Amino acid sequence: MLEITTSSNNVIALAGRFDAAQIEKAREAFAAFQENTIVDFSRLEYISSAGLGVLLATQKRLQDNGSGLKLVNINSHIRDILHFSGFDQIFEIG
Repeated sequence: MLEITTSSNNVIALAGRFDAAQIEKAREAFAAFQENTIVDFSRLEYISSAGLGVLLATQKRLQDNGSGLKLVNINSHIRDILHFSGFDQIFEIG
């Protein structure tokens, strides 16, 4: 189960498991952002390739407007996934 919390200051917090079963819910939440957005991973336990796909699609859409995603509070397991997939070269990671 994925819990998504958004705030008015362009922060989206993810908790739980970001996998294929949660894609539509995630796409809706990420579609609301049109400028620089911080994605807080502090409570995210797992991300699948489907979840990575949502992040990538959002990043590409935002970059068309000169904006992007900044990923923060990433645990070591997810950080490894981002590194091995090359996503650490695509996203700002803080």
